[in-house]
Amino acid sequence: MFSKFTSILQHAVEALAPSLPLQEDFVYHWKAITHYYIEASDDKAPVTDTNIPSHLEQMLDILVQEEKERDFGETGPCMEYLLHHKILETLYTLGKADCPPGMKQQVLSFYTKLLGRIRQPLLPHINVHRPVQKLIRLCGEVLATPTENEEIQFLCIVCAKLKQNPYLVNFFLENKLKGLASKGSASLITEDMLRGQDSEAGQSVEETSSGVEQAARENDLPQQADDLSASLEELNIPSSSESLSFHPHGDYNLVNSLLSLTKSPDGRIAVKACEGLMLLVSLPEPAAAKCLTQSTCLCELLTDRLASLYKALPHSMDPLDIETVEGINWGLDSYSHKEDASAFPGKRALISFLSWFDYCDQLIKEAQKTTAVAMASSVRESFFVGVMEPQLMQTSEIGILTSTALLHRIVRQVTSEALVREMVCFILGEQRQPENVTDINRHPLRHRLIEHCDHISDEISIMTLRMFEHLLQKPDEHILYNLVLRNLEERNYTEYKLPCQEDKDVVENGQIAGAVDLEEDPLFTDLSPDTMLSNQEWLSASPPASPEHPKNDGKTEVHKIVNSFLCLVPDEAKSSYHVEGTGYDTYLRDAHRQFRDYCAICLRWEWPGSPKPLEKCNLEASFFEGHFLKVLFDRMGRILDQKQQWAVTFRQTYHSKIPQSFHTSVFMFCPYDVNLQVTSVLSKLSLFPHPHIHEYLLDPYVNLASGCRSLFSVIVRVVGDLMVRIQRIPDFTSKLLLVRKRLLGLEPEGPIVDHMTLLEGVIVLEEFCKELAAIAFVKYHASSTP
Repeated sequence: MFSKFTSILQHAVEALAPSLPLQEDFVYHWKAITHYYIEASDDKAPVTDTNIPSHLEQMLDILVQEEKERDFGETGPCMEYLLHHKILETLYTLGKADCPPGMKQQVLSFYTKLLGRIRQPLLPHINVHRPVQKLIRLCGEVLATPTENEEIQFLCIVCAKLKQNPYLVNFFLENKLKGLASKGSASLITEDMLRGQDSEAGQSVEETSSGVEQAARENDLPQQADDLSASLEELNIPSSSESLSFHPHGDYNLVNSLLSLTKSPDGRIAVKACEGLMLLVSLPEPAAAKCLTQSTCLCELLTDRLASLYKALPHSMDPLDIETVEGINWGLDSYSHKEDASAFPGKRALISFLSWFDYCDQLIKEAQKTTAVAMASSVRESFFVGVMEPQLMQTSEIGILTSTALLHRIVRQVTSEALVREMVCFILGEQRQPENVTDINRHPLRHRLIEHCDHISDEISIMTLRMFEHLLQKPDEHILYNLVLRNLEERNYTEYKLPCQEDKDVVENGQIAGAVDLEEDPLFTDLSPDTMLSNQEWLSASPPASPEHPKNDGKTEVHKIVNSFLCLVPDEAKSSYHVEGTGYDTYLRDAHRQFRDYCAICLRWEWPGSPKPLEKCNLEASFFEGHFLKVLFDRMGRILDQKQQWAVTFRQTYHSKIPQSFHTSVFMFCPYDVNLQVTSVLSKLSLFPHPHIHEYLLDPYVNLASGCRSLFSVIVRVVGDLMVRIQRIPDFTSKLLLVRKRLLGLEPEGPIVDHMTLLEGVIVLEEFCKELAAIAFVKYHASSTP
């Protein structure tokens, strides 16, 4: 009570007394603080009952006012006094002892405000960065302490200062400094820094308290100074070298303290610590990046927490819940089960896992390149391989479905280039040589996932196909090369014929020599003028130009390719022209937009504009389309009679080629869903602007080598089977139209129609052919536009 009265009286005297010069006023407040430690008899009274907080605030205000009155960069006498008399060193000592109780909070707050409010750079001064280093070590020692808020505020302002001037981080690579100096790294570390670091290792309590003693002696109080020194020794403060024992990695204590605070039970503190780490990993200094990855436990923290959060998930989760959970943001990981109307078992754990994965992804995305590669590699080895791979390789269908759904969510969510690369290598391996039939198991996980695309369980097949569909959209060239391109490199799917003069001539109707005229093909004898589009109609339906690749010489004319796909399905098997809004023009618009997006992804991969000349290809090598295309082609060949595997789970709800209203609202998987997903993956593949992909997937007139198949040849076989089976189904056309209207929601559900799987397969086949025709036209139009 008496101390509070003294404080009020002091403020009144200061208000009435004439103003002193700033330096005298600054020295007065500092000496008032030193007097407390000399005269105080009760060291258990909290600091808030003393005048120390007021004096520290007055000192800070004086420093700010002095800076405002001077030119930028000019150091005033008050700041000179603070630096020369090692006031920050003394405050660190008092804060470490927390004498009086609560002093640590006051010291942390003073440091934070000093660094934040003073515009001139202070950290390069040895009498600033040395005590700042020491104070950093005090942060995060114990979680959930009353000083946590002040600790994180102090650490974040230091990180912000380093972000403004990245070279300053070298002051905080403590034990690394000597090693760097021995290697001649004088450009990174000043002589003062080295001297400060050398002296700091053996500094005693008496040396750290010299500032207080000096202030007391300057006040003509030599005996009190000796008494003060003795009283500080009685505090039993450990030396600076002893304080290093707290962190197993003593080289980058700023990172270690932040890592400790990420484990705080207070979510706000943990988020601020994560923000501080994000600032530090983005610093461009190579020495800091190396120290951060090699001398701290940052990588271990990321992967260990990922692993523990993943293991905390339920063993069985609805894939729909995994896919649709929203609000995933590492800085907003807050969830209330009571307030959530769409809660499900494990939602809290799922949000925590996805939020932390999002943080890891963003951290790697912002990190300096060396740091990003190291962190991404650690995530791959310790989390992807160590935790996820055993789950993906298991035999339990429930476990496979849950783990594949989680992998699909991760594939969709990841954005950082380094982590995408590691994830791709984890899923597909690093092989780039062509596949062969007898060597498809070199990367077991890749083989297993591709096999799951043709799993007995339709749920697993669809989930795995969707994972690959999103994987193909990631900006990494290795994905498409590993899955498809490496097997098409030599074009040994074609049959090479020596050119002769007759082959060089082009017939008057524009068809190249050797190509089959669809009007003469017995498979398309039902071709009617209504189903064909003229050249003028194609031009009028053309989307805007997309300047991507130059025109390739020798292309089959686009109208013949387009009509080849449009006329594949016979008229009696077509039903779209009976329903409004399902015309071909919708596919043109979608194809143009998607092709433009894919071209933007592939632009920096420097793909050729034309196929590799056959003369330079190794056509003698046996052709294998690759395991991925083999599975897709096999499933495409069964589009009319996919094995029916009903399951109560979620339903495919989006597909670019089918209007939204085209999907039913029944929550179960059926052959229709499998067919949609298979054709969706194949259409994504054909959108890529690589000449070999275009030739193999979209050119009906390619001369296939013996025993080889292409997408067009697979569809031709399906259509041949369809034409035979149509004859056996009475009222086929009316049943087909009814099924289409039910799928569109234009007809109410009624009795089950016979041959439902076949009818739905025919509808998907018709739509798929229209989409392939649109893609072929858009790609040709883009390549022929300057």
